[in-house]
Amino acid sequence: MLGARQIVDRKPTPYATSANFCRIFKEDMNRLYLLSLLLTADREKAEQCFVSGLEDSVAASPVFKEWARSWARRTIIQNALRLIKPRPVEGNGHSSPRADDREKFTTAEPVEIAAVLELRPFERFVYVMSVLERYSDQDCAVLLGCGRRDVNAARIRALQQIGTSMALHHHNRPSPARAEEPVEQPTLHERCRSVLELLIAPDLATSA
Repeated sequence: MLGARQIVDRKPTPYATSANFCRIFKEDMNRLYLLSLLLTADREKAEQCFVSGLEDSVAASPVFKEWARSWARRTIIQNALRLIKPRPVEGNGHSSPRADDREKFTTAEPVEIAAVLELRPFERFVYVMSVLERYSDQDCAVLLGCGRRDVNAARIRALQQIGTSMALHHHNRPSPARAEEPVEQPTLHERCRSVLELLIAPDLATSA
């Protein structure tokens, strides 16, 4: 009887363990850190989000193993929300970015990443959550503490600004074979999104 009970106790659990989350954060370190950076636009806060995300994942209530990676990204987002507290400003729905950070990231990061880091905090969170992580407008509204209309308006602004940033980069560094071709903002935005999705969540990119 004792031997039979020991065999039952050793039955694999369907839930992710602390070791599973530690492995995920190790294997996906670059992707999870990039997600943190895209949300916070601050390297120190991105590191803080990453560490806190790991701690929260390890301490989480039972999470099915197949959801573990999605849960890890969610803890990153939740910690970034607590750190940055993005809110639409009364009257215009957005806040102002810091000019020094915008210039620093534009020159130091790949163009796709810089285009997102240039966004104002509220627009940046909406873009990452709704476009890259594919949260519904309702989920975004609940997590951001705002209305669905605010989410939709912020996403439109974010898409417009990213399209403009990518177009400007494309105009400044044209491909010799396409120097005379017109630049289409939606095409450039889709290029930006596809690159970032592959960097932070390849499983989402390939399922599209």
